[in-house]
Amino acid sequence: MNTQDPEADTMAAPIKSVKSQVYDKALTKKQFPVTGMSCASCAASVENILSAQPGILHANVSFANNSAQVEYTPSLIRPDQMKAVLQEVGYDMLVDETEEEKEELEKTKKRHFIQLRSRTIWAIFLSIPLVIIGMFFMNLPYSNYIMWILATPVVAWLGRQFFINAYNQARHRSANMDTLVALSTGIAYTFSVFNTLFPMFWQSRGVEPHVYFEAASVVIAFVLLGKMLEERAKANTSSAIKKLMGLQPKTINIVLPDGSVIDTPIAQVKKDDIVLVRPGERIPVDGRVKEGSSYVDESMISGEPVAVAKTTGDTVLAGTINQKGSFQFVADKVGGDTLLAHIIRMVQEAQGSKAPVQKLVDKIAGIFVPVVIGLAVVSFFAWWAFGGTNGLTQGLLALVTVLVIACPCALGLATPTAIMVGVGKGAENGILIKDAESLEKAWQINAIILDKTGTITEGSPVVTEMRWFEGEAGETVHTGATVAVGETIQAGETGETPEPGDTAMNSSILLALEQASEHPLAEAVVAYLKKETLRASQFLSPVASYKTAYNIQSVTGRGITGQFQGERYVAGNETLLKELNIPLTPSVLQWANEKKANAATIVFFAGKTKILAGIVIADSIKPSSRTAIEELEGMGIDVYLLTGDNSHTAAAVAARVGIKHFQAEMLPGDKAAFVQQLQQQGKVVAMAGDGINDSHALAQADVSIAMGKGSDIAIDVAKMTLISSDLSKIAPAIRLSKKTVTTVRQNLFWAFIYNVVGIPIAAGLLYPVNGFLLNPMIAGAAMALSSVSVVSNSLRLKWARI
Repeated sequence: MNTQDPEADTMAAPIKSVKSQVYDKALTKKQFPVTGMSCASCAASVENILSAQPGILHANVSFANNSAQVEYTPSLIRPDQMKAVLQEVGYDMLVDETEEEKEELEKTKKRHFIQLRSRTIWAIFLSIPLVIIGMFFMNLPYSNYIMWILATPVVAWLGRQFFINAYNQARHRSANMDTLVALSTGIAYTFSVFNTLFPMFWQSRGVEPHVYFEAASVVIAFVLLGKMLEERAKANTSSAIKKLMGLQPKTINIVLPDGSVIDTPIAQVKKDDIVLVRPGERIPVDGRVKEGSSYVDESMISGEPVAVAKTTGDTVLAGTINQKGSFQFVADKVGGDTLLAHIIRMVQEAQGSKAPVQKLVDKIAGIFVPVVIGLAVVSFFAWWAFGGTNGLTQGLLALVTVLVIACPCALGLATPTAIMVGVGKGAENGILIKDAESLEKAWQINAIILDKTGTITEGSPVVTEMRWFEGEAGETVHTGATVAVGETIQAGETGETPEPGDTAMNSSILLALEQASEHPLAEAVVAYLKKETLRASQFLSPVASYKTAYNIQSVTGRGITGQFQGERYVAGNETLLKELNIPLTPSVLQWANEKKANAATIVFFAGKTKILAGIVIADSIKPSSRTAIEELEGMGIDVYLLTGDNSHTAAAVAARVGIKHFQAEMLPGDKAAFVQQLQQQGKVVAMAGDGINDSHALAQADVSIAMGKGSDIAIDVAKMTLISSDLSKIAPAIRLSKKTVTTVRQNLFWAFIYNVVGIPIAAGLLYPVNGFLLNPMIAGAAMALSSVSVVSNSLRLKWARI
């Protein structure tokens, strides 16, 4: 059976439009991996440096995936010159993207994370005894020296990266959270070493020489923990580009002029080469079929589950999968010109573009850090100038106290702890969240785009109904025993061959025809017949004898025919019946039109002159889809349906699930363009899909949601994955986002209130009023308490209802 896919012939036409939407031939736009960035401030610095270079029209640097997307004029600047500029300021750029360098980059990232995890564990391990001694055993003999020994590896070795980054920032006259960590821990450590070696300096002035080794160590341990959580999230965000690239084979079968076939690296293939594709192989480049025929799975391009028939002259696309046949094609577009290559670049650009919401903590830290440093310095000089005989002493204590109490632990933990608990809460409810950005953004969604196949529907064609037309008005019924559908008739049971009119025999013939077909819809019919009507029939011949016994012939794009005992039988679409002059009665046409109105595909089974049966094949709508869509609309969210299917099917599905807005015959680039169109209208757009063809739109959307039963590429590109592929999980995900963002804001509020109240007291604001001057030890305890309060508030999310 070869029912023609109406979209197959139009697949090639939009390819040029998909490409031309994004790329300008006059410029070069490329994405480069960047190393050496430790925070969003570093990304901003790299972006500013690149943007200032002659020949670079635009640079967009993403800290989330450690990459720089650069639009430049090759005649004015080369990638190696960009690399040299970044190396001068402590960063690096990978410009020669060979397979070896890519593998080495991945290994470097893994080593970095393992080292960070090891430093975090050791910092926590060494900080625990420090806190115990500092809080409860201060009078222990040589306690200061013991704490010094424990704190030194934490500050000088495990936390060395903070000091290196702070130095690099200072060289470029900027500051970030690393600066504050380095200053507070460095001064606290240095001050404690001084007090340990020279306690008489303070005792002679009537001041107890306290040490703050535990404060310096705990600060570094907490911040390392936050960094590790951040790195883990970044490491899990996506390997989508690698998997997209994995769709293209490494080698290609080239047919030489003498007819011999050689296995050649894909990089060596040229336009107009003849390529051989065997059953089950991926098509390596774009081209047109020259010889042979087959069915090709283009679901990664069109998103539809039905494979497309390919014969001489038809277009084939790189990355799609050949089914059972074998054919040769002429290479038309190779290398970076294939549709798959353009999809890869589109996804790269969308992933590397600026997020709608930047890292809030890094933005705040850009103001917070210099303000705190300024307040600490002002406190020191104020005490020195107006503090009398003990002004210098009190000034140093105030300086250290301000920097210790203003340590960014609470500020740094406010977001990651809430996100961590929110992500865990989502996982418990079947919602996998891979990106904090999407969790922060989801509550703002006011428009959501749904793919049809595999998102609203189940994603696999099945037979929903089979109707036998024997005995209807205007048709003649064969004589012979009548057998109900579902019953089994065995050859020879009655001592004679069943009459052609018997339903069981006709079902057997239909099964024989469909099992000989290579079309995917035939598999649905075969599965239905085996399960529902012919559970144990011995009437069927072995598969190998079908073509001999039934003289089966495939009619490309129409269906399949065969003979049994001189009688012709046909399984196919309406076009094939018309070609064979098999009439459709008014009642059959009415029945078929009713089914088509419900987004179904009809396959007819006929004898030589009349219709015997009609098979309804549909991609069933998920039971929860309509309820889920109604819930989303009840939240004030506009719902859109985008599909690569035809307009009749799209309209029928939209009507059944209650969607008012839909678009049909959409290619990957068209879907992404529609997302951009909604974004330009000021909408916060979510995209839910399950196929590779959805990956570009998923990457473009503000919030991307993949079905857990969908393709690996869609799951990797998307920031959220619904494990059960159930649309009813989207509304809880949005509610979880709102609760998480609320918790983050609460955490940041308390972190700032703590600093707003604590810093002035640490500076000595109350001293003129009541003589109170905050001890650095109390400041360290307050710092720890602020962190505990933030974590505790985040843990409340565990019991929140979504």
